[in-house]
Amino acid sequence: QVRLVESGGGSVQAGGTLRLSCAASGFTYSRYCMGWFRQAPGQAREGVANIDREGATIYDDSVKGRFTISRDDAKNSLYLQMNRLKPEDTAIYSCAAVRSGSFCLTLREDDYGYWGQGTQVTVAS
Repeated sequence: QVRLVESGGGSVQAGGTLRLSCAASGFTYSRYCMGWFRQAPGQAREGVANIDREGATIYDDSVKGRFTISRDDAKNSLYLQMNRLKPEDTAIYSCAAVRSGSFCLTLREDDYGYWGQGTQVTVAS
């Protein structure tokens, strides 16, 4: 059974830092490209960052220079380091695995097949 479980969310002041983690199980994690998405209240889910099997990364422009995605295949884990947080970063953050056969470096929601439940991040001004 595929599972993706996020942790590390919380409430911080603007300018603060959080590190999200995603624990993967039930599939061969190292073979999958992975991503982080977020969904703010009343808004569509959007891709934040993606990492391929070799460690190459892409980011949405809104988080470039502030967020860093990384992975540890030995621990079947994905991370999102979030620095200089802004109130507009407030959302539920979810990790996801790219579908087999899809282009790897993608922030398109339709390219992802496995999803976690998400963790809430709230940034106060």
